[in-house]
Amino acid sequence: MDDRGTSLTPLAGGHSGRTFLSDVAGERAVVRVYPPGEPRGEVAPEIDAAVLHLVRGLLPVPAVVEVRRAEPAQGLPGLLVTEWRPGERGDLVVTDLAAAGDVEGLSRLGASLGHVAGTLAGMPMVRPGPFVGADLALGEFPHGGLAEWVDLHLGAWSEQDRSRLRGVADDAQDLLDTVGRACLVHSDLNPKNVLVDRRTLTVSAVLDWEFSHAGHPWTDVGNLLRFERHPAYVEAVLAAWTDLRGGSPDDLRDGARAADLWALAELASRPAANPVAERADALLRAVARTGDLHAPPPTTAARQE
Repeated sequence: MDDRGTSLTPLAGGHSGRTFLSDVAGERAVVRVYPPGEPRGEVAPEIDAAVLHLVRGLLPVPAVVEVRRAEPAQGLPGLLVTEWRPGERGDLVVTDLAAAGDVEGLSRLGASLGHVAGTLAGMPMVRPGPFVGADLALGEFPHGGLAEWVDLHLGAWSEQDRSRLRGVADDAQDLLDTVGRACLVHSDLNPKNVLVDRRTLTVSAVLDWEFSHAGHPWTDVGNLLRFERHPAYVEAVLAAWTDLRGGSPDDLRDGARAADLWALAELASRPAANPVAERADALLRAVARTGDLHAPPPTTAARQE
């Protein structure tokens, strides 16, 4: 804290060392820093601000206070300042509910998260693609399907393991291709990236939109169900989504697992010291070994070379 009563405190979760709680004379805000080398370039803070403006009023998100594009020549990072929103990180709430055996609480929270995912799935986009500008113009994703994606990201796997997963990926791609539309996708929608009201177990804020894009309507459900497998939670997520968007919970479950293979393969390719990458790698190996998209996450996520 400086002598003007201003402090910056790192926030847990998200990008470590990039998000801070600002307190200026008792007024709180959240500051996200975009250092040099940001994959989306200098316009990244403006893209994230534009997405927040797009969804505000439809989903609980913080209001944008200030946005500043990076200035590499002056050594200045990009900044996005948003209002502070109350609530507790959803992953901590899920852990506590599960430890207490609170089935009703897990169901209420799952329903709130499923409603968020269903709302996003109802926001149409003209085609899939990454956001490349402050006007949310769309770029192009690399061509190819899931099987090619597996080969691209899992080169450290044995050919036998990759071959098994490619077979699953081919079937998953066929299922994904039955949906011919694109929507807004958060792409990192899981309990750690939401704030939850402990009293009502509803989502009070959806955070961390830096991976958002135009993509498949099942993607966010796949993320919500990736590691959280408690039946009451899963059933509530699926029911809330299908209440909004239609279809059957069983079909959505299949589609969500198929859509999540894209993210799992990318996560599994990250350095082994990353705990999320280790969990993704172990889950993908279980899927490859069993040929089952619904294979449960192993209790021990140890990489195999």
